Amino acid sequence: MRIFLLTVSFALGCTQQPPAANPKPAPAPAYAADITEAQAKLATIQLFVGAVKMEAEQALTERQIKTGMMFRKTMGENSGMLFVFKQPKRQGFWMKNCFVPMSAAYIDPQGRINEIVKLEPHNTNSVMSKSFQIQYVLEAPRGWFKKNGIGPGVTIMTPKGTLPQTYFH
Repeated sequence: MRIFLLTVSFALGCTQQPPAANPKPAPAPAYAADITEAQAKLATIQLFVGAVKMEAEQALTERQIKTGMMFRKTMGENSGMLFVFKQPKRQGFWMKNCFVPMSAAYIDPQGRINEIVKLEPHNTNSVMSKSFQIQYVLEAPRGWFKKNGIGPGVTIMTPKGTLPQTYFH
């Protein structure tokens, strides 16, 4: 019996489908090399970062997320960009073609800041989150979090409630 199962498993494991005639190529993903100009201002949302109000652009699609702040020369003093990911994972952000020095908050699925990192203009090395449970990232002008007394553990809210209530109701 054991020999029969091994033979059947081997035979099934070696079976291949013939290649399709003229297969359609998969669409190319939106990589940073494809991005050559700043994106138009994205839809904004009011955030309550602790007790501080901020107006943040919402990067929701793959293209919006990959473009981010690329090629922009300025960022408002009390503005930011919120990146929303479908699933939590370890996140890494870089600053290719970014001119504005920024800080980024890596935020867990409940909407709590896990850590804040510095992002250097034009640095192409990813600044990785320590946690593998990051679902949102909030970029702000360099020093904004420190200036406003905001650090790890602070929860971010919107007029609709928590970040999960706002984006994954």
